[in-house]
Amino acid sequence: MIVGHPCFDIDPWSLVENELPLDMLPHAESLFALSNGHIGWRGTLDEGEPHGLPGSYLNGVYELRPLPYAEAGYGYPESGQTVINVTNGKIIRLLVDDEPFDVRYGTLVSHRRVLDLRAGVLRREVVWTSPAGRTVRVRSTRIVSLTQRAVAAVRYEVEPLDGPARLVLQSELVANEELPVHQGDPRAAATPVDALVSDLNKASDTRVTLVHTVRRSGLRVAAGMDHFTEVYDEQGQAQTDVLGSQIESEPDLGRFTTGGLLKPGQTLRLTKFVAHGWSASRSLPAVRDQVDAALAAAGFGGWDALAAEQRACLDDFWRGADVEIDGDEEIQQAVRFALFQLYQAAVRAESRAIPAKGLTGDGYDGHAFWDTESFVLQVLSYLDAPSVAHALRWRHSTLPAARERAEQLGLAGSAFPWRTIAGEECSAYWPAGTAAFHVNADVADAVIRYVRASGDAEFARKEGLELLVATARMWVSLGHTDQGGEFRIAGVTGPDEYSAISDDNVYTNLMAQQNLLAAVEFASRHPEEAAELGITDEETESWTAAAQAMHVPYDAELGVHPQSDAFTYHERWDFEATKAEDYPLLLRYPYFQLYRTQVVKQADLVLALHLRSDSFTAEEKQRDFDYYEPLTVRDSSLSACSQAVIAAETGCASLAYDYLGEAALMDIDDLERNTADGLHLASLAGSWIALVAGFGGMRHTAAGLSFAPRLPDGWNRLCFGLVLEGGLLRVDVRPDKVGYRFTGEGGLSLTHHGSEVRVEPGTPLILPAWQPSERAAPSQPPGRVPAHRVADSVRRDAEGDAAGGS
Repeated sequence: MIVGHPCFDIDPWSLVENELPLDMLPHAESLFALSNGHIGWRGTLDEGEPHGLPGSYLNGVYELRPLPYAEAGYGYPESGQTVINVTNGKIIRLLVDDEPFDVRYGTLVSHRRVLDLRAGVLRREVVWTSPAGRTVRVRSTRIVSLTQRAVAAVRYEVEPLDGPARLVLQSELVANEELPVHQGDPRAAATPVDALVSDLNKASDTRVTLVHTVRRSGLRVAAGMDHFTEVYDEQGQAQTDVLGSQIESEPDLGRFTTGGLLKPGQTLRLTKFVAHGWSASRSLPAVRDQVDAALAAAGFGGWDALAAEQRACLDDFWRGADVEIDGDEEIQQAVRFALFQLYQAAVRAESRAIPAKGLTGDGYDGHAFWDTESFVLQVLSYLDAPSVAHALRWRHSTLPAARERAEQLGLAGSAFPWRTIAGEECSAYWPAGTAAFHVNADVADAVIRYVRASGDAEFARKEGLELLVATARMWVSLGHTDQGGEFRIAGVTGPDEYSAISDDNVYTNLMAQQNLLAAVEFASRHPEEAAELGITDEETESWTAAAQAMHVPYDAELGVHPQSDAFTYHERWDFEATKAEDYPLLLRYPYFQLYRTQVVKQADLVLALHLRSDSFTAEEKQRDFDYYEPLTVRDSSLSACSQAVIAAETGCASLAYDYLGEAALMDIDDLERNTADGLHLASLAGSWIALVAGFGGMRHTAAGLSFAPRLPDGWNRLCFGLVLEGGLLRVDVRPDKVGYRFTGEGGLSLTHHGSEVRVEPGTPLILPAWQPSERAAPSQPPGRVPAHRVADSVRRDAEGDAAGGS
């Protein structure tokens, strides 16, 4: 059983819920969410109630809301963008002899849900006895198609078990559902009310189409559903003349009803296809026709074809992406769950953002942050390059808004927003919003990594170059050269949101340095395109000069890098006086107190140790890591994976394993108690990062690809894949050896524990493993020590010893 809750079983390729605790419904809805990057369906029950949050989303569909200020200020964003719950097509209500199927009434004999990570479907099986005493079995399977972007589907089957029953199914499309109101947590959403204004409702035969306009943003959304029904016996033979049906629609509701009198041994099957679409510019007929065409295409192929396409798509993904672990079954399940969720969040996003929660909930108002580029795209660059290209093209499409924002702030180039859906800044809070200019460097970092991993020369020549140039121009206008000739960047907020408006944040400066040098490199590589962007030799020389003169603060007395200038001179936070219930600190203390003390919300300097690994010596990394561990409270889910990476690199493998567990189980175990608002995609990405960059020791810099693998105590194997320039590299780490196998054109050069080697196609390269000695780990703030993990074999041995001793 998973430690977090006994209702979940461990399975290497599924997330299995074996009972239905009603208090966990909102949590489970996020875990069982299905998406394709365009459509998102939370894992609500088929019958719609009870629920925590209905949750049907279309990527890019939002409502505008005013951002009120007690006192206006120049440059403050005037309106925010909030994801909305669009028309819900998941609902299928069941009545058994006039009794509505509701798990809160009657007797729930059994209930089981399975998220199948290979088939890409959510299955449910229920045995329920109605208050009147009639027992039925219900089976459903839900798909959000990874191949047919606009399509989702449900197959719903019900059979009476203990006597004849009159069964009625009501399949619905519902708009403007009542939603819960979030209070007291800034990470939750501001819920729009009645955001959809009806434009059209139409019902005919077995199909309903609804079209709405979002009240303030003006976006047009459409949803349609179509149905296929049958009754079959125990031998699978179709029964005729059993069912009746009717269809109806109104502005916010479409309903298809079917049913009949069934005997034990007969099963009523309803196959429901749902299509979603939206546009900011196309006409009502065009959006309606798009949805109708998607329904027709899905119906022509049928359920079996849709399910087969889904499986084939995921088979292709898992061939390159799978991570195999021999040593911890719980982490094995969690990392596959994480990779599945990352893939389905991005695969059909197609030039739209990847929000921090994906399309699994309305947390953070559905906004995209730097989480996407620095964590999600860091993983997908090596597992699903096309989705990364789409995500970066979305950023590129928002350059006009970023340039306008930069001009408003008195800067050159572009200033990408801290949080957004459509490209405009939606953060009303300056210190942790606009001042976090590092998002520019994070976008540049994602461009550099994607081109390095994929070899996509066309993207590099066009969108990649323009993104690097626009961000580089911002840095030279934001920073300045001091009297000593050093380039400084003042008044910014780094990744740690408990420090704001700081000078020379090390992470920001080093990432800006990389950004500037990459802009020079790309411009020199593509001179014609550079000339079209107005780049001159004088400008590239200024970028090179700024990068070479970049100031990186260092406290010589302590022998560590301050997170930013003077950070190590601040008073330390009084951790001993801080109660466990006071975390996260942002909900209990004024930011003023946080900003003026040494307390770190999330990895900042430590993240720089990872992403700019080539800028630090091994000794500096160890001293810096040891200094920041006792200060880092991990009030952000972004932190654990970065701490895992550097803990592993600096010889604290056991601590790295603990942080891996925290990153991997963030949502399954609901560690921050807010998974109900949606999954933490960056933490899910962090489980792969902790494994591959931490225990795999992978770094991919301008110098090339390198590995320094090591295994946690008790593990027998870690195997992972990287898709590089169309080829696949599999890295197989054992306690005594490491194997590299490359399938692709030409060979692949890499570094193994500091030695340069070459892997030839189809010829495994086996090298000796190196297991460094474990050093004493630095301490963490009181009450913030990560949960200790041990390998399965170590745990079983300990349990055996305990049993023998008793």
